[in-house]
Amino acid sequence: MAFGQASGPPASNKQVDELISLLEAAGLGTLREARYRLGLTQRQAGGKFTRDEASELIDRLNAGDVEVEAPPVRRDPALASVASEILALELEQRGWACISPTPEDMSG
Repeated sequence: MAFGQASGPPASNKQVDELISLLEAAGLGTLREARYRLGLTQRQAGGKFTRDEASELIDRLNAGDVEVEAPPVRRDPALASVASEILALELEQRGWACISPTPEDMSG
């Protein structure tokens, strides 16, 4: 079997459609958007599942048994020395809304 290839028969279109619907209902967006949060492979994020993989993920989503990992945080080193207040002011001037985090948000 070649690297990155599925081991088993491909999932049906019905299974993939159901997965997409469940992801949207859970607020996880598309397969690509949910890739890191659900621990999907690049192949799976592209909509390519085996029947067993699709069935297992559908069962997990239906049961609410999906631990959603936080998306990876990307930090630009060039912004590390800029105060949060300055960044918030700049974003607000560009039309964004900024809200200070609560202590619970900061506890990680």
